[in-house]
Amino acid sequence: MPFDHNDHYHRLLLRQVPRSCTAALDVGCGTGRFAQRLAARGIEVDAIDPAPEVIAQARAHAERSGGTYAPRFRRASATDIELPHGHYDFVSCLASLHHMPFDTVATLRDALAPGGVLAVLGCYAERGWRDGTWGLAAAPTNAVARLAVATGDRLRPAAAAQRARLAPPVKQPTMLLPEIRRQAAALLPGCHIRRLLFWRYLLVFRKDS
Repeated sequence: MPFDHNDHYHRLLLRQVPRSCTAALDVGCGTGRFAQRLAARGIEVDAIDPAPEVIAQARAHAERSGGTYAPRFRRASATDIELPHGHYDFVSCLASLHHMPFDTVATLRDALAPGGVLAVLGCYAERGWRDGTWGLAAAPTNAVARLAVATGDRLRPAAAAQRARLAPPVKQPTMLLPEIRRQAAALLPGCHIRRLLFWRYLLVFRKDS
């Protein structure tokens, strides 16, 4: 899959970062690309993932990329690690929440500083005509994007091979979007969820000051 749906939404997620953000946590950081974009803003970033091979790849990729700032990559799961209470101005979770119990968002909520923001780019299971309609809407754009990236890969085979080595583990989501909305409303009062193309949703929660 040459077109990365999660990378496509990096700019949208970066728009959720508070202007005064100094400390961030990226949960299920995968290959670390989003964590690096946060760190490039001068933010101190903790990036965690339970897969040791993924963390090793993320560290290596960050070293090759260089730059003044780098995330602190750590092998850990948000379901096991004790996160500092009220510490982070921004917590991100890109296509990783469905790898853990949904109520893990309560732990991430408690790790937010007053005024902090939790941003989840999530995946949901499809069922029914509404989900099918969104899937059909995404399909043509997805096909064009895949073709464009694949063409670029043929011109830059080294870059394509590098990206293939950085592929994180994949798991299919099981929760439907209505259930995600119900549980989020109970655990994250006042949060906003909107459906996105490419079989994703965006959840944004701001902790009261």
